Amino acid sequence: MTYSIVARCQETGQLGVAVQSHWFASGIVCWARAGVGAVATQAMALIDHGPLGLELMASGYSASEALEIRMNKDESPEIRQVAMVDSKGTVAAHTGSSTIPEANHIVEDGFSCQANMMWNPTVCQAMAESFNSSEGQLAERLLASLHAGQAEGGDIRGMQSGRILVVHSEPLDKAWEEIIVDLRVDDHTEPLVELSRLLAIHNAYSNLNEDESGVHFDSDLGHDYPEIAFWRGVALANQGKVRESRELIKIAFDQYEGWRELLLRCSKRGLAGITEETVRILLDDEPPEID
Repeated sequence: MTYSIVARCQETGQLGVAVQSHWFASGIVCWARAGVGAVATQAMALIDHGPLGLELMASGYSASEALEIRMNKDESPEIRQVAMVDSKGTVAAHTGSSTIPEANHIVEDGFSCQANMMWNPTVCQAMAESFNSSEGQLAERLLASLHAGQAEGGDIRGMQSGRILVVHSEPLDKAWEEIIVDLRVDDHTEPLVELSRLLAIHNAYSNLNEDESGVHFDSDLGHDYPEIAFWRGVALANQGKVRESRELIKIAFDQYEGWRELLLRCSKRGLAGITEETVRILLDDEPPEID
């Protein structure tokens, strides 16, 4: 009752899964673990295949082996649709014989697209072509694939929810830092539009230090999100970029007086890289007297 994609980025090794469906909180079909793999479990979904499939891959089984083991344990594989990708890029997918048409999957190098209850049998092909031709971070390519699936007809019932989940290529010492992107829309008339909006905001927050990240900062978002404008302004001030920093900080100051007070309080405590010199640059005068 949905369409999804699981993938491993050939350049970064990141693992991801994305979904859209006309079902509340369809993100439950998405499972991924850093350095292990990603799973989509859908149709008349048995959620067990997600976490238990990851456990099998973490134990050393390939995606193909893990999927075979899980299907052998499933009493009703004919109504399931499951796809897995492991940390080496091995991909496997299963579409049960009794899943609701149109239902199929396409497995290509490092990724799999799968769909059921679609308007058209060409949804998966459109998704695969989009993923192959798209550029950028894995999350952006997954989202592009979902958009392509919707443009090809998508779920026969329409749209309601979606999710993008991307994890690191290797386990980290701090497991809670392994998730790179986890955005979900549980109930929305245009879930892909909303996911696109959220991903743009996520990228803006993640890339506030443009010069360090090498990622272009979308200044337009600063007008909608004073938090972004404020911290980007501080970063630019500390880089000596006076004009640009003042333009951004003014966005925050004009929206709410608390941002100016926050600047002064952080300067007083020497917090968040805000010094008296930062204040001088941003306020265009001598530093105020700080008690």
